Amino acid sequence: MGYLHGFAVTLRQLFLPRVTTDYRGGFDDSPADEKRPKPERMHGRHVLNRYEDGMEKCIGCELCAGVCPADCIYVRGADNDPDDPVAPGERYGYVYEINYLRCIHCDLCVEACPTQAITESKLFEFSFTDRADAVYTKDELLVGDDGSPRQLPWEDWRPGDDAMTSGWMRATSPSGDHRYLGVEAWSGELGYGVRPPESPDTADPPALGPSESVDGQPDSDNTPEPDPGESGAQHG
Repeated sequence: MGYLHGFAVTLRQLFLPRVTTDYRGGFDDSPADEKRPKPERMHGRHVLNRYEDGMEKCIGCELCAGVCPADCIYVRGADNDPDDPVAPGERYGYVYEINYLRCIHCDLCVEACPTQAITESKLFEFSFTDRADAVYTKDELLVGDDGSPRQLPWEDWRPGDDAMTSGWMRATSPSGDHRYLGVEAWSGELGYGVRPPESPDTADPPALGPSESVDGQPDSDNTPEPDPGESGAQHG
């Protein structure tokens, strides 16, 4: 009779409230096709951003490729043409590729980038029938003239999938300091301006300690001198 109890567990689910949505991956025009809301800190498909004047943020420094634990990013930098620069500074990202057969969406590339050039959208519904399609090139990653991500045929983009890319980074920059919650710490982006940070976790920021300054760095004037006796006791 044990197997009957197993069937009973399955049949009982038919009469319980549904916890899934009627998601069909964008392959059906039915109005019932819907996605569940995604969390603000979700890691999805990457985008390469531009400044508000249209110049590319990527400077070809290859820090993202160096920090990637999956070795899925390939970057080559090139010198800017002084008369027609692609990005501010001396260099720009001439080649930029991400192999999504390797990517684990850890977002370490976003943390390493010194210019906020690479961020991640909320899109995760994309699949490939050709291995070559899994290697995204710079032309596919770079946002368009309006700042919106390029939508490829095998991707299921919906409104909001490109909103608040890497919001968790904006909320806690720099270096995860909790006092930067709710502070706009990133430069403006084409089509979006200065993106707002996510809501602070607390209404009132914590008070600074006697050895901390407003910018989060140790304040040499307020740092108490070490007690020689205490130091000797620790080493004794």
